[in-house]
Amino acid sequence: MRTDPIELTKALVRCASVTPEEGGALELLADVLSQAGFVCARVDRGGIANLFARWGKKGATKSFGFNGHTDVVPEGDETAWRFPPFSAEEAEGHICGRGTTDMKSTDSAYEAAAVDKVKEKSPEGAVIEGEKMDVCLVGEPTCPNTMGEMMKIGRRGSLSAFITMPGVHGHAAYPHLAKNPLPAMARLMDRLSTTELDQGTAHFDPSTLAVVNIDTGNPTTNVIPAS
Repeated sequence: MRTDPIELTKALVRCASVTPEEGGALELLADVLSQAGFVCARVDRGGIANLFARWGKKGATKSFGFNGHTDVVPEGDETAWRFPPFSAEEAEGHICGRGTTDMKSTDSAYEAAAVDKVKEKSPEGAVIEGEKMDVCLVGEPTCPNTMGEMMKIGRRGSLSAFITMPGVHGHAAYPHLAKNPLPAMARLMDRLSTTELDQGTAHFDPSTLAVVNIDTGNPTTNVIPAS
């Protein structure tokens, strides 16, 4: 019996694997792969759990790897969802749930294909330590309309930054006795987000900068924050 990527996708979506929680997703994948003869190892990277699975004897041939992620972003306001975000309900020919597109369906397709490929063969003493792949396919869902229209040969990379703007704490009724860091932070964020970082390359779009949060930890409306 072939591995059903649709059912596996549903099972993965039901794992509430919101970063940094593993949510049972890696355990599920490891169980399916182990039963097919893959040697699986859990690897911790910066507090985030990873799964490495190998089939075949290391060094016998060039190795081909599949790369993906099972973690998802928070679901936000669950009442705004048509279906519960981790229910994997089917509607109008779609599986609905957080991570269905990005990228648990890809993970399931990878795993189903890999398991079906090796099902008729015997594993050959897999090795995990010191592994290096010759070729790696990353299945991030970047194609806007049709499969394959936006294949890429790498990744731009990413950088996350935290900026602290110091001010002087004070009552909002006496702003001249305080120094409000928020207007200065807002102007800085505007300049950063409207500045051209580069012009991109033949293979990649220009780099972008997204401001995702400005926080003062201030629960009141009449106090100028300290930072």
